[in-house]
Amino acid sequence: MRVLLLANQPEKTTRLKLFGKTLKSLGHDVVVPVFGTRNWIKIAIKIRQIVKKEGPDIIHIFNVPDIIYHGLPDLKGSSFSHLIYDYRSPWGIETGITFGPLARKICERFENELARGADILTSPNRPLGQKVSSYPGASDKPRFIVPNYPSRSLIQCADRSVVPDEDEGAIIFVGRISRQEGIRNLLHLARKIPEERFWIVGDGPFARYYLHRKPDNVKFFGWQSQERVACLVSKAKICLIIPDETEITHYATEKSIWKLNEYLSLGKRVIASSISIEETRKNLVLVEAGEMEQAIRQYMDQEPEKLTEHDLRYWESNDRIIKEVYDRLET
Repeated sequence: MRVLLLANQPEKTTRLKLFGKTLKSLGHDVVVPVFGTRNWIKIAIKIRQIVKKEGPDIIHIFNVPDIIYHGLPDLKGSSFSHLIYDYRSPWGIETGITFGPLARKICERFENELARGADILTSPNRPLGQKVSSYPGASDKPRFIVPNYPSRSLIQCADRSVVPDEDEGAIIFVGRISRQEGIRNLLHLARKIPEERFWIVGDGPFARYYLHRKPDNVKFFGWQSQERVACLVSKAKICLIIPDETEITHYATEKSIWKLNEYLSLGKRVIASSISIEETRKNLVLVEAGEMEQAIRQYMDQEPEKLTEHDLRYWESNDRIIKEVYDRLET
């Protein structure tokens, strides 16, 4: 079948790229348009033009911002046959935290439109799946959980020789440099534990603001390729997940957080706060935010447990689920 995969910035959307790789391996004809702009209005216009031009059998949309897909379900039947809605993040809730309840209400209207118009719903974890299925008209839609696990090839490429100038044993934070992801929490910890080295890998529009007075024991690497991130993580001692506690906490689990799964697959100790747990994972330590310093000190001199094949989670384990999703639409 001819499949059109859509995302706001497809070249940076890991989930879309991995879905595309799997679908190609299953024999589907996959089209991934790149828009060359960040302007939502321009992207929305281009999406409608591309859909009408390509005439795919299936459109698989990856949410955030959902507004760019407004009106797309109305084209089902005339420009394409089936719609899959991948609810990978609670866009409405995220927007509401920043801009207030009215913004959340508006955004969730667009989410509802897409959930109601979809033939199948996909999400990386159970809480997100339950959220999208709760919209009117979506409760009876088939729903599939496709976790955000790293590809086996990414983990295998984590060659420590790629970053020979960096000594092992640091505490690493990877992610967007923002208050929501916990950059203030990290800097606070670095000041309280000056004897340890902290690495920050990532970027964000306010990175300079947050880091202009960073402690001397913090090294900022900026944005890095996914492969180099894996290499840096492989040399770290402890990996941190320290977002602020918000309404999103309920929807962030070990099945949906990319970096957490990459850390664990590399055999690292992960200390996390302000997330939810669906499945107990070896080397994952969940603590309250106020217990983070104590946990770091406790585990800094301990080696992580050895992993067996049973402990590893790779994207390739999703192949069977993705095949089932698409087989549903061939019948």
